[in-house]
Amino acid sequence: MSELGETRLFSGLLAEELATIAQTGEIRAYKEDDTIFTEGDPGDGIFVVIEGRVEVSTLMSDEERKVLTVVESGDFFGEMAVLDDGARSATATAVVPTRVYFIRRDELLKILDNAPKLAVSLMREFSLRLREFNRKYVEEVLQSERLALVGRFARSIVHDFKNPLNIIGLAAELAAMESATPEMRSNAQKRIGKQVNRLSNMINELLEFTRGSHASVVLSEMSYREFLKPLIEDLETDLGVKHAALKVEGEIPTDMVLVDQKRLTHVYFNLINNAVDSMGQGTIRMRFRTEGGLVWTEIQDEGPGIAPEIADKLFEPFATHGKSQGTGLGLSICRRIIEDHKGRITASNAKDGGALFSFSLRKVPTGA
Repeated sequence: MSELGETRLFSGLLAEELATIAQTGEIRAYKEDDTIFTEGDPGDGIFVVIEGRVEVSTLMSDEERKVLTVVESGDFFGEMAVLDDGARSATATAVVPTRVYFIRRDELLKILDNAPKLAVSLMREFSLRLREFNRKYVEEVLQSERLALVGRFARSIVHDFKNPLNIIGLAAELAAMESATPEMRSNAQKRIGKQVNRLSNMINELLEFTRGSHASVVLSEMSYREFLKPLIEDLETDLGVKHAALKVEGEIPTDMVLVDQKRLTHVYFNLINNAVDSMGQGTIRMRFRTEGGLVWTEIQDEGPGIAPEIADKLFEPFATHGKSQGTGLGLSICRRIIEDHKGRITASNAKDGGALFSFSLRKVPTGA
């Protein structure tokens, strides 16, 4: 009886109340690794650990068992059997040689009728245990979501970095060929340099995105055609590796625009590579229009278009656009870059098929 009085659940009870409990229960002994009860067994009573240690676990899958809690001396387990007469929802196993005091559910309910203090103590312990379980559950969910987020972020980085790394690899192979001319090696060196700078800019953009702050914007005036022509050559090189083509429809506007060359370049590569991911081989069309003080660029692919269920959140972090790889983080970065340029970016399905992305840049006012 003295052992019961030292447990957390029954501490503070009167001697006669402890005597009543002692008379109704029985002491059970288990060896190390003995199963005390198994999931699905009848919930016939509550166990109080006199000495030893008990592990309570549940089966998550055919091959995975998760430990819910470890019960030490003076604590109890199997309490759900007091609240209902359902089957056990977990398995209890003795971690070391263990002695427990087992009180059958029906007997304990009779005692509770005449021992309100015990009823209050029992409900308090239940409440504390549920709170602790809820806290652990929330922590595990948050940790799982964090890990999932890290995984998705890593996949996005790997996906976006593949294109410049492939070009660097091909250029390096070309430069290392015995038959390569000095001109070929020089061109390969320039291509590698461009892609290294591109990777550096991508990393900076990703770091700024993860900080949640807007990167500094250094806008300069330049002709849109002057900015875009060398960039289109790089894009065509990128697409050639993937057996896709870029078709520029109409003339590139010569209007002076305000651009941050390093950051804005990231938008074109992202949109073009997204288009290739969506359609595979095919042709991507780029065209232009001017409206008031804005120059609009349209990029259209030959893919299946934007799924209705993703249309409203396409530019949100980690939303996908029918890509086999990646996570949509690139589109979130595109929106931020365009907004930092005081422009706007939109996405829709083209009337003749495929996805259509449009974004605007501000023209420099005439006479400014």
